[in-house]
Amino acid sequence: MAWWVWLIPVVVLIVAVLLVIVGRRAQALDDPLQARLAEFSTRERPKSLEEIEMSQPLSERIIFPALQRLGEFVVRFTPENALQTIQHELDLAGNPRGLDARSFFALRIFAAVAGFGFIILMGFIAADPSSFFSFQSGVAKVLATAAGAGVLGFYIPTLMLRSRIRRRQENIVKSMPDALDLLTICVEAGLGFDQALQRVSEKWDNELSLAFARCVQEIRLGKLRREALRDMADRIEVPDLTSFAAAIIQADQLGVSIARVLRIQSDQMRVRRRQRAEKKAHEAPVKMLIPMVFLIFPSIYIVLLGPALLQVIEQFGFPGG
Repeated sequence: MAWWVWLIPVVVLIVAVLLVIVGRRAQALDDPLQARLAEFSTRERPKSLEEIEMSQPLSERIIFPALQRLGEFVVRFTPENALQTIQHELDLAGNPRGLDARSFFALRIFAAVAGFGFIILMGFIAADPSSFFSFQSGVAKVLATAAGAGVLGFYIPTLMLRSRIRRRQENIVKSMPDALDLLTICVEAGLGFDQALQRVSEKWDNELSLAFARCVQEIRLGKLRREALRDMADRIEVPDLTSFAAAIIQADQLGVSIARVLRIQSDQMRVRRRQRAEKKAHEAPVKMLIPMVFLIFPSIYIVLLGPALLQVIEQFGFPGG
């Protein structure tokens, strides 16, 4: 028998042994179980409840819970009509920071106490206790000023809320014509009214789009379309939006084409916007009159007549001099 016949089994045996050795080393180096355990050991341990709570902002951990507890105490002595009025104003403002009526009342009381305490603290720091009578009169003045600061602090949140309501309504009035144009185009292109409202809410990010998105969400949750539109108009109290909701409700009840109603409403909104612009243009001269009379004209008189007046004084001297 030739020698190479014995060589073939020996080579096969050596290659098999080498493959077994290499495979065992690779298994020892890349053990899936060990790799999985190593990966798990490198992961961060789950956060405890205390760590999760401490990761939240200070306002959510302390300020808002304290305001809610104070609001629950205040609500016990507050008439229900006042709470409903405040809640309606918060809805008109878009529920800023998720405030409810209780938290808002608590915020008003906190602002009043803060204003009163700040004036008291500043007054006693600046007071001079060396003279008894002056100290007593100073204390009376500080208390009176602190009482005024407390009243002012109590009404400042209400003024800020009403200012926010006005800005929100103005923003909605400005965006109504463009939104109705897009709504009309979507309906005429074949979309349903609800889908068109959803498309408009996705197109922009303003107060009107948020109101449309909430209306669509309420319709999807089972509320009737007319009730959702009526509630949306009540939450905003803008005449243009109220007339728009009334027209859509009437068209839905009578079976009139919504696309035609939207086209008419869009044209009317643009006419109203032009009329509002013309009204503001006519009011501009009257509003400019007060700063012109009390600020601009005196400066012009000083610049024009000042040198002449100085020359007259140098020529004739001061009266009675």
